Amino acid sequence: MIIGEVKNKIDGIWTTLWTEGSTNPLTNIEQVTYLLFMKGLDEAELEKEKDAEILGLEYEGIFPKDKPYLRWNVFKNLGDAEDMFNKMVQEIFPFIKGLGGKEESAFSTYMKDAIFQINKPSTLQRVVSAIDGMPMENRDTKGDVYEYLLSKLSTSGTNGQFRTPRHIINMMVELMKPTPEDIIIDPAMGSAGFLVSASEYLRKYHNDLFLVQGLKEHFHNDMFHGNDMDTTMLRIGAMNMMLHGVDSPNISYKDALSEDNKDKDKYTLVLANPPFKGSLDYETVSNDLLSVAKTKKTELLFLTLFLRVLKPGGRAAVIVPEGVLFGSSKTHKSIRKEIIDNNKLEAIISMPSGVFKPYAGVSTAIMIFTKTNAGGTDNVWFYDMKADGFSLDDKRNKIQENDIPDIIARYNNLEAEKNRKRTEQSFFVPLEEIRQEDYDLSINKYKDFEYQEIEYSSPLEIISDIKFLELEIQKGLNKLEVLLNGKL
Repeated sequence: MIIGEVKNKIDGIWTTLWTEGSTNPLTNIEQVTYLLFMKGLDEAELEKEKDAEILGLEYEGIFPKDKPYLRWNVFKNLGDAEDMFNKMVQEIFPFIKGLGGKEESAFSTYMKDAIFQINKPSTLQRVVSAIDGMPMENRDTKGDVYEYLLSKLSTSGTNGQFRTPRHIINMMVELMKPTPEDIIIDPAMGSAGFLVSASEYLRKYHNDLFLVQGLKEHFHNDMFHGNDMDTTMLRIGAMNMMLHGVDSPNISYKDALSEDNKDKDKYTLVLANPPFKGSLDYETVSNDLLSVAKTKKTELLFLTLFLRVLKPGGRAAVIVPEGVLFGSSKTHKSIRKEIIDNNKLEAIISMPSGVFKPYAGVSTAIMIFTKTNAGGTDNVWFYDMKADGFSLDDKRNKIQENDIPDIIARYNNLEAEKNRKRTEQSFFVPLEEIRQEDYDLSINKYKDFEYQEIEYSSPLEIISDIKFLELEIQKGLNKLEVLLNGKL
C-alpha cells in the first residue's frame, strides 16, 4: 500500500493535470505511465551498463549515444520548459513508441496510435519533477505506484472494472503457484495486474528459470497472454509488463466472448476477474459458448470460456459475483453442474462486499477449479473471508484484521482441514451434499451457526432493579441539593 511522500507526489501530479484541463482519468494515467516507462527504461539501462562495466564487457544499449536527452537522467535536467516539451513531442515520444523489439510485438502494436497529451511545457516540467522523486527501482514500490495510479480510475465510473485490488490478485496467484512451464491467460486483462503478479511470483520462487534458455524464452515470449477491448488499457498493460521484465507478452485486442476468439485447449492457467456488465447481444457471442450456456450474462459466459480455453489438467482461479454461486436459473445451475460434475471444483472463497469499494459494493467469490472433462470433484473447500487487511468502506484504510495469510496457509495444507466444523471459518463440503442442494455453492447454505442462549431476569426482577436505581439517584440528588444550599 502506498503512503507518504510518493502518494503526495501522485496526488500532486493529478492536481496539476486536472488544473491544466485534462479531466479524463484514463488519459491522465496513460500520460503518466509514458513518463514512468521512460524513467524505468533509463534506470534499467543504467543497471545493465553498470553490470557490463563490472564484468569488463561491451554493452550495446538501446539509446543512441548522439542523443543523450532521450535518457531520463539527462532529460529531467533540461532547464528550459519549452526545450523539454519540444524534445518530448518531436523526438523522445516517437522513440518510445518505436521500442519493443519486433514490429508485431504487443508494445509496438498498441503504441502506434498513442498520443502524447500533456499540452503545456510548464505542466510537463512539473510532472517530470514529481516523477523523478519517486523510487521506482524496487519492484514492490513500482507495483505500489501503479496500484495507486490505477485507483484514480474510481472517478471514471464504469472504468473501475479495470482494477482488481493488488492484494487480492497476489493472493490468487499465491494460491495457484504458477510454474515455469505454465501458459497463463487473462481474457479481460485491463492493466495486466494478474499477469504482472504471476511474473513477479515466478521471479521470486523460480528465479533459476532464467538460467535455462528454453524456460527463459518461454517466460519472455510464450507464457503470458491477455485480451482486452480497450486500446488504452492494452497500451498500459503492455508497458506494465515490459517494466516488470517481460519482453514480449502476447497481448491482443479481442472480445474474448466473440466468434473471433478461436482459443481452445490452449492454456494451463486462467487468472481473471472478468467484467460483470450484465447482458449483451446473442449475435456477438461465440456459438460454441452459447451451446453450453444460452445466456446474455457475461459472468456465466466467461466461466464457459475458461473451460473451453484451458487444456485438460489446466487450472483456474477466477472472481465471480456471488449470484453465480446460488442463481436459480437453468443456466446458472447448468454451468455449476458442468464445473462440478464434469470437471473438478476445488474451492470457493467468499469475499466481503467491501473488497471492491469504492467502485462497487457487490459481494464476490473466488472459484478455483481444474479442467478434467471427466469429473473429479469430491470435497469442495469453502472459506468465509471476513477481512482483507483494509476497511470495507469507501476509504479502504489499512487495518490489522486480515484473513489472506490464513487462506493461503490453509489452502496449502488442505489435509488438515478435513476435520474442521461447519461453525468455523473454513470447512469441506462433500460432493453428494452439494448435489442434494441443487448445486448451490453459497457458503451460507452449508455453514452452521452457533447460537448462545442468553438468560434474562424476569420482568418483576427488572422492575425491582429499576426502582432501586431510582432510589439511589434520588438519594444522590438530595445530597447534591444539601451541598449546594450550604454554599449559598
